Amino acid sequence: MQAMVESIKKSIEDNIGRRVKVTSKEGRNRFAVCKGVIEESYPNVFVVRYENPQSANKEVSRISYSYIDVLTHNVQVALYRQ
Repeated sequence: MQAMVESIKKSIEDNIGRRVKVTSKEGRNRFAVCKGVIEESYPNVFVVRYENPQSANKEVSRISYSYIDVLTHNVQVALYRQ
């Protein structure tokens, strides 16, 4: 299991700065889909920066996700082509 977590971590680190679509489970049969940029990677989590285009002041938010959430499919990360 540790090798799979390290593989996910390396993949995230290799794609810092790339645009992604993140789908996360929010409970029973509910999902949140957001688009953003992988901003940073830490030993146990990575950070995705989201911009809210509907906001008048271009509000920016950051959400952190754990590599374990990706491993257990609670969070799915899809890269956009460049």
